[in-house]
Amino acid sequence: MLIPCVRFFIFVILFCVVYEASAAERPKRIKNAVVSNPVPVVIPVTILSIIPAQSEPGSKVVLSGSGFGELASIYLGSTEIATRVTNASQAEFTVPQHLETGLYALYLKRSDGITGKSYNFTVIPVRPVLISLQPATISSCAVGKEREITARGKKFGESSLLYFNGSVLSSSLISPEYISFSVPNVSGGLHQVQVKNSPENSSVPLAISVETKPEIGQITVENEHVNFYEISITGKNFTQNSSVYVDGRQIGGRGGLDMAEREKLIYMDCTKLIYQRHPYSPVNKDFRLQVVNPGGEGSQVITVTAP
Repeated sequence: MLIPCVRFFIFVILFCVVYEASAAERPKRIKNAVVSNPVPVVIPVTILSIIPAQSEPGSKVVLSGSGFGELASIYLGSTEIATRVTNASQAEFTVPQHLETGLYALYLKRSDGITGKSYNFTVIPVRPVLISLQPATISSCAVGKEREITARGKKFGESSLLYFNGSVLSSSLISPEYISFSVPNVSGGLHQVQVKNSPENSSVPLAISVETKPEIGQITVENEHVNFYEISITGKNFTQNSSVYVDGRQIGGRGGLDMAEREKLIYMDCTKLIYQRHPYSPVNKDFRLQVVNPGGEGSQVITVTAP
């Protein structure tokens, strides 16, 4: 009987040892544990795009990215610029008018003081806009104020230069919308006008027309003599080598009747010619008269009733 008892006692001892070992391996419950506050996660400011990457003063620029928050400021160099944040991933600002052209470091600073990475941003000169020339056509023989042109547009400044056929021409700034200049003595035809605020920043060119085609405004009979009288032809764009064609017969100019012959054409100025006519009869009749310049440009044909 002793042996079974010993066996039972040994079994009990082994069971207790195994139970305590397994209990030691089981996780213990922690009562009334104190949980510390988690460390706040800082959301960085990230700029993914700047559109456009260069702009002129007064232009709007849009930034896209993340972490902009609700309030933020944009910096161009040391200049803080008011910024409108539309959401945490988009913001926009306007390039200040007073900023000089050049390269600036652009970065966004959130209201909590967190600043994003800086990027290069170029402020370019304001591009002038040329809308119209008033007038756009002048006579080749215009003088004084008749040659003055007003260029209308936008974004003109003290540094704006007016170019006529690719060369700088003296001009006067009236306002940011108007520049005046005088057309130089040039050949007839179309000529190009541009405004530049810098060598690489110019307006779209416009054309001004210098007319050389003669035009008759009025014909009057003047200064009657014994055997001839004078016809005064007034208009514009007459030259020293202009001719008059009377019923197809050329008077004056190159290849016309010689000054030594009876009928003559006298050049007074760009606006007036005198035609000395020797009629073979004192009776009035109709004849056709036209002024033609050396290049072949001719005026309208006028019917005159005179001896």
